[in-house]
Amino acid sequence: MTAGVPSNALGQRIMCGTHYATVLYVGNIPSTAGIWLGVEWDDPQRGKHDGTYEGTQYFKCRHPRGGSFIRPNKANFGVDFLTAIKDRYALSDEQDVQRGTENTLVFGKKTVEFVGMDSIAEQQRQVQLNQLVDISVRECAVSHAGQKEEISRTCANIRHINLSKNLISSWETVTAIASQVQNLETLNISENKMKFPSTSTSVSSVFSKLRILALNQTEITWTEVLLCAPGWPALEELYLTANNITVLEWPDNVLQTLKLLDLSDNQLLDGNQLHLIAHLPRLEHLILRNTGISSIHFPDAAFGCKTKMFPSLKHLVIKDNKISQWSSINELDKLPSLLSLQCHNNPLMDTEKNPETLRQLIIAKISQLEVLNKSEILPAERKGAELDYRKIFGNDWLAAGGHWNPEENKPSEEFLAAHPRYPALCLKYGAPEEGELKRQPLTLKNQLLTLTIKCPEKPEQKPVEKKLPESMTIQRVKGLLYRLLKIPGSELKLSCESSKLEGKEFELDNDLKPLQFYSIENGDCVLVRW
Repeated sequence: MTAGVPSNALGQRIMCGTHYATVLYVGNIPSTAGIWLGVEWDDPQRGKHDGTYEGTQYFKCRHPRGGSFIRPNKANFGVDFLTAIKDRYALSDEQDVQRGTENTLVFGKKTVEFVGMDSIAEQQRQVQLNQLVDISVRECAVSHAGQKEEISRTCANIRHINLSKNLISSWETVTAIASQVQNLETLNISENKMKFPSTSTSVSSVFSKLRILALNQTEITWTEVLLCAPGWPALEELYLTANNITVLEWPDNVLQTLKLLDLSDNQLLDGNQLHLIAHLPRLEHLILRNTGISSIHFPDAAFGCKTKMFPSLKHLVIKDNKISQWSSINELDKLPSLLSLQCHNNPLMDTEKNPETLRQLIIAKISQLEVLNKSEILPAERKGAELDYRKIFGNDWLAAGGHWNPEENKPSEEFLAAHPRYPALCLKYGAPEEGELKRQPLTLKNQLLTLTIKCPEKPEQKPVEKKLPESMTIQRVKGLLYRLLKIPGSELKLSCESSKLEGKEFELDNDLKPLQFYSIENGDCVLVRW
């Protein structure tokens, strides 16, 4: 150690006040006295240069103005894990009083703290450390494990650890801490910029019971994930958001137990990257929010067939992306187990002005979907969407070679590519008859009702005019009102006032019925009470 600087200072994470940085240089600078630390700030706006001072380059920064020189006495190199636990949980009276405000709730004599992705119980100071099961030392400047075996002697029952936003600089430090926690199940080390192994490491039993691992904002690459993964034989949930991951690789005999994978906020090279993780046998939940993907394609399956990719995938999140073509929605019907989809904030969503129209089209295109954008799809809604879809595109089907006689029914490949579920809908409900299509050449767009929505018992709530599809169920209307009024649908009571018969009001009392069931017309008023 030199003048208060640890011997391994290079590459270490530090704090200076409330700001985080990485040490990239330790030494002298000509014309000045004493030792300096050259650091790269996490927030480059705090920096002054790129590591070059008066023509000499002392270190390199990723950002051209992300670097500075500071004196060692300004740097906090952090504390060991156990010291952080004692500081957090073995509180003085004064500290006890100060806690329980911003990030805490108090239940009786127990203080519960909500930090990061976990809700961690803040035990009273009288509780012995060896009774703690859930530990949160988020933002406690933890930088190293401490003395060997000290953690296991003091905190023998830990199962869940939140180590996010500390000063951990390497995966070795994480392993040194975890090796002393025999039954570790959950580990959150997000927001620690650290180095990971670049070559295969010997597999140990340190993480043998680990089920949930969060590595958000750690700058880990997918290659490094795969190098570490042999040590995670029981892992079920892996969170990797905001790591600048662009390219994926095939997981060879690793991550086979994984049920949830979150790759949000990583700009993937293209949608084909997903093919490389498509054969994880137990993956049920895939989160791809803001990953830059513009299309989804499963080339191993033809129209109307199921893909062998993602065999167990039930829940898919693709919101906040660049998907603009209906072909990607068609492809999702190939997934054999898909039940839930979140897809808002994609350019495709702008192709229809009415959100209910859009919802019905997606429902009709994906056969087994049960939840769309966090809203349940009831059987009546699915039936209405599929019947409307069958009718809307009936004339296109006929023009493309479709026919009521099965022997003459030969729709073009182009039509089937655009509407791969259409043959299945004809089998389910029967082919649309010519008279039916002539009698009602409707589209979802021109079935809209213009209605006024009022809250008669809340005069401060201004009436709102909305265009709603006739086929929209009362339950879906309540869902829309929840977004407008922030009142749960279960508490809402709806009725309708006719525009033609003044004073006539009737209840909309069956959540499963569509608006057209109640013979609601343009200009009518929906009254909302709770």
